[in-house]
Amino acid sequence: MHHLLPRFEYAFTITLTLGEVYWVRPSIQGSTRGAVYVTDGTVEGPEIRGTIIPQSGGDWPLLRPDGVLDFDARYLLRTDDGVVIYMQNRGYRWGPPEVMAALSRREPVDSSAYYMRTAPKFEAPEGRYAWLSQFVFVGVAQKTPTGNSIAYFKVL
Repeated sequence: MHHLLPRFEYAFTITLTLGEVYWVRPSIQGSTRGAVYVTDGTVEGPEIRGTIIPQSGGDWPLLRPDGVLDFDARYLLRTDDGVVIYMQNRGYRWGPPEVMAALSRREPVDSSAYYMRTAPKFEAPEGRYAWLSQFVFVGVAQKTPTGNSIAYFKVL
């Protein structure tokens, strides 16, 4: 039986600035729910350039009892030529407790010390950016003192 191996092609990098984080500790389900809003950001790649529309959304992560942060982020991109694109980004961040604590304090931590990966979906209009709604992407992310930086790859 022939097994197909995925190939990955760099698509773009999104750099986000995030505002204050709010926590529901713990939520009624026993986990801790967070909310953090996107204040601004950029998207830069070979086929797309633009900005994140300020206050167009944010992330509502669930901090699970096992220490894993389960992301659910939604916000809008605006390309340099004025096209608005919706993005939903799901993923996980986890690592040793002391690393996770440092990240929560927004301290700089080497990205090799923790796992942070995402799987986004896009809603783009017909035309130049329709490809965003036709491919599966994976994101390799790092936490920065002001937000996140995520390099996205098309799965071919």
